[in-house]
Amino acid sequence: MTFDRAALQTSWNQPHGHLDAARVHLTGLPNIDRSATLQFLEHDELELAFDCMVDLGDDLDLSLTFWQHLDRAACEMRLYSEARHKPHLTAADLCRRQVAAASEKEQPAPGGPTRSEH
Repeated sequence: MTFDRAALQTSWNQPHGHLDAARVHLTGLPNIDRSATLQFLEHDELELAFDCMVDLGDDLDLSLTFWQHLDRAACEMRLYSEARHKPHLTAADLCRRQVAAASEKEQPAPGGPTRSEH
């Protein structure tokens, strides 16, 4: 069996980028321990980094953008569809619910002002 390290690294680049983008939203928040997330990212344990960020984000009122980055990472890692990722399904499900909730929050009420009019 041939191991293509370059192909593996390429397959990690996109979800890693989404996770890094989500992690930026946690920067500077008080009482947030990002050390486990950083350690998992440094060791390319992307699923575990995803789980940590979903767990951290669940306790905070974070923006839709944060959840969209995590959602894109989950899609890239196929956390929603592959049975081998079963341990991560709870975090993936929570991420989907948070994306929906944040999307709903950011949509203006019918006839109400748009976000740019606030």
